[in-house]
Amino acid sequence: MTTPDQHFRLALTPGMQPTSWTRTWAERLPDHPLTLLQLTDAEAGPALVAGEADAALLRLPVDRDTLHAIPLFTEVTVVVLPKDHLLTALDQLTAEDLAEETLITPADDVIRWTTPPGEPSLLPTPDTTADAVELVASGVGLLIVPMSLARLHHRKDLTYRPITEAPTSQAALAWARAREDDPLIEELIGIIRGRTANSSRGRTTAPAEPERTRKPSAGAPARSGTGKPGRAAKPGQSSRRQPGRPGGGKRRGR
Repeated sequence: MTTPDQHFRLALTPGMQPTSWTRTWAERLPDHPLTLLQLTDAEAGPALVAGEADAALLRLPVDRDTLHAIPLFTEVTVVVLPKDHLLTALDQLTAEDLAEETLITPADDVIRWTTPPGEPSLLPTPDTTADAVELVASGVGLLIVPMSLARLHHRKDLTYRPITEAPTSQAALAWARAREDDPLIEELIGIIRGRTANSSRGRTTAPAEPERTRKPSAGAPARSGTGKPGRAAKPGQSSRRQPGRPGGGKRRGR
């Protein structure tokens, strides 16, 4: 059960952007402010189970025994490389293009390419993607990540190129199975799926009842556009005035 002024905690993993969803939430649910939490993909799932976050935008896979998840979109996989690298001459790369390159794989890697091309780095595994980006800038290797992470860690001396034949990552909305019937989560699902505020699903309050139009009772006089009762025409007689005859009366003989 939700109460007024209850904050809804939405966890965001690196690179995830709620776009216009936060604005729509504020318009529809002003009594439930949205609090955004920055968590890693490894932290998001446990935070949902522990009740430290209400929902999360993260990357699959998740533990389906404890979490519900709705896939949202598939991210484009790219190679991060220095701007002066020879491969920047290509608009798109393949696995074969990386055959002679050194690849850096951080501990928080989300691509999970089990048999990547090229040679693994001989340096210690960097803890984070941000650390791996620093290594790319130093010229010791290249990095394969979702485009959202390449943009998040953008540097003036680095660029990226899409790569085909590489695994992709899938973004999803996840929440704990223990919160299955939470109306605020239903609201968030409705917003993400583009439902209107008056949709029968994903609504915590009933919509206002539309104003009913009162029907005139039997025998009630019809009203004209001025709001005054109109005069009914006699059978066989037109209610319009004849042109050229003010008042519509009969012409008197001379």
